[in-house]
Amino acid sequence: MFISLDLETEEPIYTQLKQQIIEGIAKKELKPGEGLPSVRSLATDLGINLHTVNKAYQQLKQEGFIQIHRQKGVVIHPDGVQKADESYYTTLSAKLRPLIAESICRDVSLDEFQKLCLQIYKDFEKRSDS
Repeated sequence: MFISLDLETEEPIYTQLKQQIIEGIAKKELKPGEGLPSVRSLATDLGINLHTVNKAYQQLKQEGFIQIHRQKGVVIHPDGVQKADESYYTTLSAKLRPLIAESICRDVSLDEFQKLCLQIYKDFEKRSDS
C-alpha cells in the first residue's frame, strides 16, 4: 500500500495516515491479519515523527481496525472490522451532518450530493472486487 501525505494541508498528518490505512482496508489492499510497519519504521519511511504514527495507530486500534501485539507487531484486525451497529450509525450521522450542512450552504443539490457519495462508494467497491 502506498501512503501519500500532504504536509501543506490543514488536515493533521495522523488523521491523513489513519484515513489512508482505513481506505487500504476498504479497498482490500490491506487484508485481515496482514502486518503493518512498526511505528518507528513507518515514521522513518514517511519522514514524520514517530509520535504521529503512534497516535494514528492508537486510534485505529481503539476503533477496531488494527491490533498491536508485542511479538507480532501491528496487524490489520484478523477478524476484520466490526460491522456497523447503532452506535456506529449515530457516529456516522454526526460526521455527515456538518458536511451536508456545508454542502447546502454552498448550493450543492441533493441529487449532486447523492451522485458524489454514490461515485465514491462505487470507487471503493470496484477496487475491492479486483
